[in-house]
Formats: sequence, C-alpha cells, structure tokens
Amino acid sequence: MAVAIVMDFAGGTLEQYDQVIAKMGLDQGGTGPEGALFHWVTATDDGIRVVDVWETAEQWQAFADSQIGPITAEVGVPGPPAVTVHQVHNHLTGP
Repeated sequence: MAVAIVMDFAGGTLEQYDQVIAKMGLDQGGTGPEGALFHWVTATDDGIRVVDVWETAEQWQAFADSQIGPITAEVGVPGPPAVTVHQVHNHLTGP
C-alpha cells in the first residue's frame, strides 16, 4: 500500500536540499528513485518540508537509511527530520 511521508527539517534550507538532490544523482523536475511515486519540497517558517509518496513504507525506509539520513548530515542539515507517515487511500498521476 502506498504511503505519504512528510519530513520537516527544522533549520534546513532549500540550498541544502538542492545539494542533497545533486548528491543523490537526481535532477530537479526529473524522475525519482525506484519505488518513489511523487515528491515535492517547500520552505517553511523554520526550515523545509519534504513530502513523498512511495509504493511502500519499506522502500522509503531503505532509501531514508541509505540516502536521506547520511546525505542530509553530510551537507549540514541540523538533526534528523520530524517524520509523519500516512497510509494513502488514493493517488492520481498526470496524463
């Protein structure tokens, strides 16, 4: 079952986010990693919010452990994000 993951990185910046995406080998507006269905990011009052939809929670967790955690620490994002996981009832894709 698909899951939506909301990650709030207090103290994180969009510049750090751009560095993380580049280090992951991803391109802005491009395709995501295997298992990722959708992704977006925005600045918040105290950092950044990243929202993903993944095919399974296990796929997201494996990616978080191998990529998100180590690379965000490498670029200086302070601390791990506050994470909320939601079961997705439905999701739509573009034409």
